[in-house]
Amino acid sequence: MADLLGEKGHLFWLGKKCCFGLPEAGCPCSKKTDYSCENVCGGASRAALSMSRRLRCALQGFNLKALLLLFIGVPTLVFVIYAHGQKITYFLRPLWESPPKPFRTIPHYYHENVSMENRCKLHGWGIREMPRRVFDAVLFSNELDILEVRWNELSPYVSEFILLESNSTFTGLKKPLFFAENRHRFKFVESRLTYGTFGGRFVKGENPFVEEAYQRKALDQLIRIAGISDDDLLIMSDVDEIPSGHTINLLRWCDEIPEKLHLQLRNYLYSFEFYLDDDSWRASVHRYRAGKTTYAHLRQTDDLLADSGWHCSFCFRHISEFIFKMNAYSHVDRVRFAYFLNRLRIQDVICRGADLFDMLPEEHTFRKIIAKLGPIPSTYSVVNLPGYLIQNADQYRYLLPGNCKRERG
Repeated sequence: MADLLGEKGHLFWLGKKCCFGLPEAGCPCSKKTDYSCENVCGGASRAALSMSRRLRCALQGFNLKALLLLFIGVPTLVFVIYAHGQKITYFLRPLWESPPKPFRTIPHYYHENVSMENRCKLHGWGIREMPRRVFDAVLFSNELDILEVRWNELSPYVSEFILLESNSTFTGLKKPLFFAENRHRFKFVESRLTYGTFGGRFVKGENPFVEEAYQRKALDQLIRIAGISDDDLLIMSDVDEIPSGHTINLLRWCDEIPEKLHLQLRNYLYSFEFYLDDDSWRASVHRYRAGKTTYAHLRQTDDLLADSGWHCSFCFRHISEFIFKMNAYSHVDRVRFAYFLNRLRIQDVICRGADLFDMLPEEHTFRKIIAKLGPIPSTYSVVNLPGYLIQNADQYRYLLPGNCKRERG
């Protein structure tokens, strides 16, 4: 419809909108006569209109609820997704990811007063005339105290310790060679130590798991340099995944054990005060086969030996070590906000048994997710922990219940 213009005080048609008196005032009305708009706009000068009236006139014809949704609801939704999107994704994980295939769990029989022959028999295995040699291989970052606990736990049973460290984190940050600088702490294994270094690639923007894969491949080569042979036992696990000494002793003495065997470890967070669950399974023991056995940190068999050790994650003495690992390991994407690295916040999180990354539990069923919501409750049992830790309780007090305060470092 063509625009019909007249003098002030008359009706003006502007497409599907109309204005009474002042087309230049921009007073949109509905096609029907709107007396409210007429009273505000009609016959009044532009200067005489108050700001509130002009605003009400300008908004006439708009849906207020739609405006609120647009200018308040949408930004709020965007903020919630930005701040808590990871939580939402983890909570809904059971909808888009099925639980992994369950392990075939092997009951673990142990008591110090039961002979090795009987223990092997209880597992359905025979006993050897001589124990196998055992090789313990790890990638090392900065976990000096945990490494000391680990190697003292395993020392009576391991033939060769193998350690590889790099001057680069998985995330491409330059790092000191912490083990080399503190090698004097590990003189008790020096005669049985194969040590190697790996030069970092320092590729910016690369997925951290790529650098991790390169380092694990280099560790595979170092294992061969250490002189491993067919049917020797090879332990594959991170430094903080500690097999119990009696478990390794069982496997080196028993015959007919599986070629590959995952170890079920008790999961602890920050110290042995915060027991999470017994779902740690990545540690494994292999009967070595040249050309077939490859170092890896993933599922390699369905066999799982129950209650075989401890996994103490983020078990550090100094707050600075927490910050280092949060920036260094392959899951650096979990550091979504800079304040996650605040020292006071980290200390508070440790003492509450909460999550450093403010994440929901990584589970595949709603039942398990809901059961693990909130901080981890404290446990005060120090029974069946690594012997060296108990023998040197004063030195490692921060790893025991009731000692959550950390040094700044």
